[in-house]
Amino acid sequence: MAFLNSLDIAGSGLTAQKTRIDILAQNLVNAETTRTEDGTPYRRKMVVFQAKEGGRFGSYLRRAMGESSPGVKVASIIEDARPLKPVFDPEHPDADEDGYLWMPNVDKVKEMSDMLSATRAYQSNITAVNVIKTMASQALQIGK
Repeated sequence: MAFLNSLDIAGSGLTAQKTRIDILAQNLVNAETTRTEDGTPYRRKMVVFQAKEGGRFGSYLRRAMGESSPGVKVASIIEDARPLKPVFDPEHPDADEDGYLWMPNVDKVKEMSDMLSATRAYQSNITAVNVIKTMASQALQIGK
């Protein structure tokens, strides 16, 4: 059953990194969005990961009872509190009375480097799943 726990761990990593990639793509798409549904400029979003297991005693007890395996989960998606970027453009329809347009706090270079990191982590989890499958297949061959 250790194989199944390992698959659960790698699967939770795949799910978490997919969510991170989706949010990073959303940030890149909205890097120039000056007006959202609520009328404010887009704010960068970030994914917060959390270990699936809770406190020490509770996690050992749940694991001993076979109820859950360790892994990672998306705890929340938060907005970046960094300030928006002012750009002087008095002719833009979203400019304020002083002529400043407030642009999203999205740094495209940072988003792309985070995207590369998330993609590598996703690929690492796929590699782990493939290794686990190979090990399980070879373990079944031992009995022949």
